[in-house]
Amino acid sequence: MTPEDSVNVLGAPLGLCGVDPVTGFFRDGHCNTCAADQGSHTVCAVVTAEFLAFSKYVGNDLSTPRPEYGFAGLNPGDSWCLCAARFLQAHDEGCAPQINLKATHKRALDIVSLEVLRTHAV
Repeated sequence: MTPEDSVNVLGAPLGLCGVDPVTGFFRDGHCNTCAADQGSHTVCAVVTAEFLAFSKYVGNDLSTPRPEYGFAGLNPGDSWCLCAARFLQAHDEGCAPQINLKATHKRALDIVSLEVLRTHAV
């Protein structure tokens, strides 16, 4: 598997999202994607307690450590590549976190409009 073009939603090179913890479908710190990334982990978010609670409520617990997967669990303030559809769902429910547009992959635009993304920009 190789990532698609590393271009952000602004048309520039894709910036780094986070390395502590290391995020991304490829676990390279970037919200790169490819055909195998069925969840489209393309939105670079700065997670909040409210978003983490929402995500857990809808079935994706991102805050509980999972050592068997080398995952320490997220804390408010951590940067993480979210699935674009989950971000849009959180937006629709009023609990979307802020995002880093420079580190959000252009493929997120297949699911979330740039206007919606801009309303949550850091």
